Amino acid sequence: MKPVFVLLVSTAWTFTGAQYYYQGLMDYLENRLLAIEDRMLLWHDQSHRYHTELLDFKKLTAGAMDGLRNQHSVMFKDLEGAAVRVDRVEREMDYVETQTSPRACANKADKVVEQGPWRLKESRGEDEGEEEEEDWEELHSTVSDCVEIISGIRSVKILKRVGSPKGMWTRDPRSSEVYVFNGTSGDNLYQFGSVRDFSRSPGVTGSRHIRLPSDWRGAGSTVYDGYLYYIQQEDDTDVQVVKYDLLTGSVTDAAMFPVESHATVYNLNPETVADLAADDEGLWLLYAPSDSEPNIHLAKMDRASLDIEQIWDTRCPRENAEAAFVVCGTVYVVYNTRLASRSRIQCLFDVNDMVISEEAPLIYFPRRYGAHASLKYNPEEKQLYAWDDGYQIIYRLNMKTKLLV
Repeated sequence: MKPVFVLLVSTAWTFTGAQYYYQGLMDYLENRLLAIEDRMLLWHDQSHRYHTELLDFKKLTAGAMDGLRNQHSVMFKDLEGAAVRVDRVEREMDYVETQTSPRACANKADKVVEQGPWRLKESRGEDEGEEEEEDWEELHSTVSDCVEIISGIRSVKILKRVGSPKGMWTRDPRSSEVYVFNGTSGDNLYQFGSVRDFSRSPGVTGSRHIRLPSDWRGAGSTVYDGYLYYIQQEDDTDVQVVKYDLLTGSVTDAAMFPVESHATVYNLNPETVADLAADDEGLWLLYAPSDSEPNIHLAKMDRASLDIEQIWDTRCPRENAEAAFVVCGTVYVVYNTRLASRSRIQCLFDVNDMVISEEAPLIYFPRRYGAHASLKYNPEEKQLYAWDDGYQIIYRLNMKTKLLV
């Protein structure tokens, strides 16, 4: 009887201990659930506060964006108005420029440094005993029979953009061929059948690639009647003018030119040692005799033999000059600033002394991309072929007759 009682007591204690254990476990779980609920309530409160703050911030930013849009609209309208006013001012400036003579007036032909040719004076019954030097007189013949001068820029056409920021392109006045010189030196050039062919070509593909027997230097080359005239100069050597037959692919003549190897004709384009220009009146060379010479000099050369016929000091300064070209015996020097602005023809020189300052307007080129690396005049078309920061541009010119003085 006693063992049964002990077993019943042990079992009762076991059930009581298990009850206390499960009760403690339930209390622990309940406490953990309460803690989780408290944290969920806290997270809900915080998320609600963050959501409210986000809505307030959204309203604030929306108001600020509306204000910015309004200010942008007002600024855009102001800029449009300013652009209209700038265009009007530029048109008025262009008109004023066509009515204003250049600050650097035309120079007289009495500034000839070297002049020729010479001829024997005809006998007029003078005594044969006179000194021999009296039998000779200087021949002051007219260099050019052309009597046209530029009066303004009629239109501008931006053809395309090919190659380096600096280069030269031109059209042969006696044919439709177009020639492209990319960069400031090399032995390659590209020939196109016409301006239209060049404008339609992607890059220089589709062109005739010509490799010259020697390197050209600078943007001073020119083409006339199937011949290429270019400047050749190696490091620390003399300047040489080379005549190249584009049909046969051979050099027909070359001539050394007496200039210092480190002198450049244009201060803003130091890569151009000398600049060649050809028209119906002959071949012209713009150059600087030395680096210390402040002015641009002009030489007239024979197209066939490359002999120097006459030399002038144009009195046009090299400082801030970017390019120049020759029209009917008149040199037009184009100036700019080192921070490229509007190019302008500020100095001109007429070898025939037929241009007076009152009829020579100060011409501004339309503002484009940078500064001209080259300007080549075509006498048949009355237009300029320009290279401006890699863009190929055509300027069509208005011409008028020179006043005979």
